Amino acid sequence: MISAKWLVCFSLSVCLLPAVPGLAQDDDMPMHHHDAGEQLGKVSFPISCSPASQKDFERGVALMHSFEYEQAQAQFTAITKSDPSCAMAHWGIAMSLFHQIWERPQPATLQQGHDEIVIAQKLAAKTDREQGYIAALAIFYADPASKDYLKHATAYSAAMGKLYAKYPNDTEAGAFYALSLLASEPPDDPTLANRKKAVAVLLPLFQRDPDHPGLAHYIIHSCDNPQMASTALPAARVYAGIASSSAHAVHMPSHIFARLGLWQEDIDANLKSVGLIEAQKSGAMYMGGHELHAMHFLLYAYLQTGQDVKAKQILEQAQQIIAAAPKDGEDTGMLEYYGFAQAHFPALYDLEMHHWADAMVLEPAAKAPAHMQTITYWAQTIGAARMGDVEAARRSAKKFDAAQDAVRKSKYAYMLEGKNLQRDEVQAWLAFAEKKNDEALSEMRQVADEQDKVGKAEVDIPAREMLADMLLESNQPEEALVEYEKSMKIDPNRFNELAGAARAAEMAHQPKKANFYYAKLLKNCDDGKHSERPELQRAKVELAKNEQ
Repeated sequence: MISAKWLVCFSLSVCLLPAVPGLAQDDDMPMHHHDAGEQLGKVSFPISCSPASQKDFERGVALMHSFEYEQAQAQFTAITKSDPSCAMAHWGIAMSLFHQIWERPQPATLQQGHDEIVIAQKLAAKTDREQGYIAALAIFYADPASKDYLKHATAYSAAMGKLYAKYPNDTEAGAFYALSLLASEPPDDPTLANRKKAVAVLLPLFQRDPDHPGLAHYIIHSCDNPQMASTALPAARVYAGIASSSAHAVHMPSHIFARLGLWQEDIDANLKSVGLIEAQKSGAMYMGGHELHAMHFLLYAYLQTGQDVKAKQILEQAQQIIAAAPKDGEDTGMLEYYGFAQAHFPALYDLEMHHWADAMVLEPAAKAPAHMQTITYWAQTIGAARMGDVEAARRSAKKFDAAQDAVRKSKYAYMLEGKNLQRDEVQAWLAFAEKKNDEALSEMRQVADEQDKVGKAEVDIPAREMLADMLLESNQPEEALVEYEKSMKIDPNRFNELAGAARAAEMAHQPKKANFYYAKLLKNCDDGKHSERPELQRAKVELAKNEQ
């Protein structure tokens, strides 16, 4: 699955969410002015440009470290106008175009970055260190027509590694080197080698420089997987304070909170992020993407804690934000989340709520690109399989395959590099619908085993939990309980895991374990005060029996 996201008035004590943001009237490029009290963290990046450019340049770098790429680009562009001989300002623009762990730049963006680097090289920075930054990025942009992204990203990373080795006291070199390791990570690498190497660089620097935004941010991204998530918890709990003016920085800790099942911290972080976006009211389209991203995590956390009304409100508010967006335009960076939210929000909601009949009749949005259509057909297949509608499951699986074939012919073909676990899930559910239970269980177990190595998307349904669901539906409660408990170790505190484990233990005649999981489910859901889900009602009934 793709990694993903995003209300009426904001308050930590109010369940309603902020109103739809306004849209830009002229263009989507943010202005470079900012409030005097702006907090983006502390960055020290000496350059040989005009002394008057130093502070603005460091602001641009700080914005990049929190992935505020559009604002960073505007800041660097402003420097090129006020200080035309500043080579590093053109490096900054080229860096702002390279969204290293969001999406791969398309040819027009690569050409733009290449052109900026050519200007930077012609202007000839006055220090060897600055020339090293420009030369490293020039490697990435060397051939704008090339389709071999990983080759160029890996070469850029190697160059940044050499630059950091040459200047080991340069925190910026270390931060950007670590980020480059994440950008050049091979698809589905079960060893997590690049992530571990990045963390080895980042943690000592973060101890030395605890107010640096990039170090905290990249630790979170490096550890955004089941095996390493707990390592990033200290950074996650301080990053929002380091860069409290960045909506993305305020949201970002929730990647770790979601991994660890820390739902209230997850909710608090994303309510603050959405509130910050609403307070800024920039009108820039990309800010709607940031809002949808935060709302995605809110939707997920509310579903796990039985806050069903709030989850439905997010779903409806996201639809309003999406409906207000222009129908044509860019689909890179945070703008990508408009299409993603339109596809994944309703799919996630229906599947988590066990609204199988609703899931099986979901339809892709008009003109949705193929990689977004796959999300809908994935959900359709699961819904149909859970409803026992074999023909509907077959139709949806066929549509899924056709959409993936279209993805392979599109600019998003790179999304299918590595293991195609989404298709494997579709095929497993299709086999389950066709009563080929052994085949279905075998296929889903393979998906779960692969997924356990690298982790699912933060806001998604674990394959191992699906495996447990299949086992429970197949009247194999002991085996189902084993899989639910395995899933909990990787994706803790999920609603369906706890409810499924409790039911499986009950069916397996393990009342103590059943009561333990029912009690934990109710605790996570505030005793079921905000939900009518049957799992919570059953938990109350079963626990009440023990009190008699």
